[in-house]
Amino acid sequence: MPAAPKSSSRAGRRPGNQDTRGAILAAAREAFAAKGFAATSIRAIAAEAEVDAALVHHYFGSKQELFLATVALPVPLPDIFDRLLEPGIDGFGERLVGTVLAIWESDARPALAAGLRSIIADPAMTRTMREFATTELMGRVLAAMDVPPAEAELRAGLVASHLLGLFTARYLIELPAAVGPSAEALTAAVGPVLQRYLDGDFAHADDLIRTGSGEDAP
Repeated sequence: MPAAPKSSSRAGRRPGNQDTRGAILAAAREAFAAKGFAATSIRAIAAEAEVDAALVHHYFGSKQELFLATVALPVPLPDIFDRLLEPGIDGFGERLVGTVLAIWESDARPALAAGLRSIIADPAMTRTMREFATTELMGRVLAAMDVPPAEAELRAGLVASHLLGLFTARYLIELPAAVGPSAEALTAAVGPVLQRYLDGDFAHADDLIRTGSGEDAP
């Protein structure tokens, strides 16, 4: 009896089809929530979704883009940060707030608001988004700052905290003081504040660093 012909596809692997993207997203959500951003690999997500890792890259490009897709954030945040940092830290605060407000005021606003709500509502995704923001976004800012690492982390963290508060107040809670001004007015008001976080004089920076690290101030 002649041998049965060998299958051209590997057993256990799902071929690319209309359900593949959804399977990858579902596996990625579970993996990111369980392990965090850094500890999750494309290979592990592909194995859980029963697809080849090449298909993950085909649908989402990179791990960063895949994570953003799991929380429905339709903008390439790492690329945006790289572009804004090209001229250096000087003026970065105003460039950053102006750019992110323009994105929020675009057609992406519903998806961004939904993504932010889902992150806040899910403790696991909140933890993972915090890790993503620290390593993939603010990490780029830290690398561009000529200050000790602990101080750079403090300064970048204050920028992230201020922006998150602004987004929440303007687009989720809709506080009148945040909703009333135009994006241009907010950029002019908030940009210099963010810049001071980055390169301004902190009279009590050491105390803030100790407090943030859990050390007792003298």
